[in-house]
Amino acid sequence: MGTRVAGRNFLFVPGPTNVPDRVLRAMVIAMEDHRSSSFPELSTGLLKGLKKVFKTTTGQIFIFPSSGTGGWEAALTNTLSPGDKVLASRFGQFSHLWIDMAQRLGYDVEIQDVEWGEGVPLERTEQALKADKEHKIKAVLACHNETATGVTSDIAGVRRVLDATKHPAMLYVDTVSSMGSIDFRMDEWGVDLAVSGSQKGFMLPAGLAFLGVSQKALAAMASAKSKRCYFDLADMIKANASGYFPYTPALPMLYGLRESLNIIEEEGLENIFHRHHYLAEGVRAAILEGWKLKLCAKAPKWYSDTVSAVVVPEGIDAARVIDIAYRRYNLALGAGLSKVAGKVFRIGHLGDLNELMLMGALAGAEMAMLDVGIKVAPGSGVGAASNYWRSHDPIPNQKASKQEQFQHARSAG
Repeated sequence: MGTRVAGRNFLFVPGPTNVPDRVLRAMVIAMEDHRSSSFPELSTGLLKGLKKVFKTTTGQIFIFPSSGTGGWEAALTNTLSPGDKVLASRFGQFSHLWIDMAQRLGYDVEIQDVEWGEGVPLERTEQALKADKEHKIKAVLACHNETATGVTSDIAGVRRVLDATKHPAMLYVDTVSSMGSIDFRMDEWGVDLAVSGSQKGFMLPAGLAFLGVSQKALAAMASAKSKRCYFDLADMIKANASGYFPYTPALPMLYGLRESLNIIEEEGLENIFHRHHYLAEGVRAAILEGWKLKLCAKAPKWYSDTVSAVVVPEGIDAARVIDIAYRRYNLALGAGLSKVAGKVFRIGHLGDLNELMLMGALAGAEMAMLDVGIKVAPGSGVGAASNYWRSHDPIPNQKASKQEQFQHARSAG
């Protein structure tokens, strides 16, 4: 018999994230007829709620029973034809995988390789678009938040470049690890196809892909000749019009999504974005000021508010830190992927979490680092994070000043 590990597993990979208890409870339902006359009440409410999170009034949202990878495929195959030229930057494992998919689906991908630790290169993108006098580039692929390296790109900047060059290419954005955690504005930034998934900012298990599609992208379907079946938006459009799906939906996930959207509405998207930045800044204080280590992200403008990739010192295998954290301290940290395998470990800080939950992750990561011989001062990470969080507002402009707290304590005494 194996030995039971007491207490909770501390899940701090950058997805799947912790699922709130009320979402778990919402998913425990009896099965029902997904073609009943009452089902559209659920589905139409979900599609309406997702539009708020995507920040679109003109786009159409689709829900697929798949991972975010299925959303990538749906975005590409519904709007492009084999041989179409695609411009994409590669600066991490997930931007690489989307490029790999585009190539395997038969598109001509112009790849802009970027150092891992940076994001979408705006100047190079502008140069490529300017050089494309015949407008052969039909799509620009951008990863909003590169989970492998902890880098967030400037999507508004990509739109400015497209507009400045008067290029008609559609803008495709991967928002899997940013949607519902980092500010994203589909309409304002002129995003034509936005791909997301259920297992990160939406605080659900993996299993749903969300796809936001602009009117321009919907129009492009008419001339797109890529083969598609399961991910055909035409089938979805037809079925969704009356509140149904073209095939059996993942019912418990849909009920969980309804509760997740309720939670997001209650906290407020802007407050959620602020909370993620506030928590991320505390984690970064732990890494940079406390542990005196480096982030994979090369400069503050690239720092991600949902995941931090911590670079371990030369001669140390980051995989050992992750293994000890998991086996000895019941803490799950994200592994370094591909080019950064063994060089970084990742702390996910997104979804349903707060300061004390992150304190556990920082303390566990610190102990695991000490165990493998990384010379960090015990307590330094937690101390630096504590100093940051105690002196900054967890909710915009709602934390009392130190003087107000002192006066309150005196009057209460």
